[in-house]
Amino acid sequence: MENPETPLEQVRANIAKACKVARREPDDVTLVAVSKTHPAEAIEPLLRQRQRAFGENRVQEAQAKWPALLEAYPGVELHLVGQLQSNKADDAVALFDVIHSLDRPSLVKALARAMNRAGKRVPCFVQVNIGSEEQKGGCPIGELPQLLKRADEADIPVAGLMCIPPLEIEPTPFFALLDKLARDHGLDGRSMGMSSDYETAIMLGATHVRVGTALFGTRST
Repeated sequence: MENPETPLEQVRANIAKACKVARREPDDVTLVAVSKTHPAEAIEPLLRQRQRAFGENRVQEAQAKWPALLEAYPGVELHLVGQLQSNKADDAVALFDVIHSLDRPSLVKALARAMNRAGKRVPCFVQVNIGSEEQKGGCPIGELPQLLKRADEADIPVAGLMCIPPLEIEPTPFFALLDKLARDHGLDGRSMGMSSDYETAIMLGATHVRVGTALFGTRST
């Protein structure tokens, strides 16, 4: 694309460029437009440009704004990219197509029960605390094999691994580590990379990049 006119076109062009350098196909990377805190009127321009994968952080916020959008724009794939409380598992399974934040045994149990009740299986990424940060969600690296085993036993489809590298630190080693962990466990999906580093993540194997600010501007809250 010669001169991208919209933020979405620019991000798509950047993804294509990074894929070309990495000798990957752009179709192998899913752009998840993170629309958290943004109202429906900010989301619709992207929907009109045929963006169909969107990410939300909170179940309640998504419940408030997405049903009408889903009715108006068929084919949207809704991703939950924020931490999920176990008591919201039923609501999350009902609304979302993909969950990126499976990170603990109690949530495995809650999601398995919710999926059984709903009669549907929702693909989940297991979130890894890739920087071993105390304040951040995610499964500790050492506990990952056991959590993956629990998810398998609960018949939860694991799409891959997800991470959020520590802020203000070069993300490359963390993306490389997540890629290695995914390979070691035979998983195809790698949900990694946000507005500031999605091109780097693509170079290191990202299959899903979660981009908000580069598409919508600074969040309102």
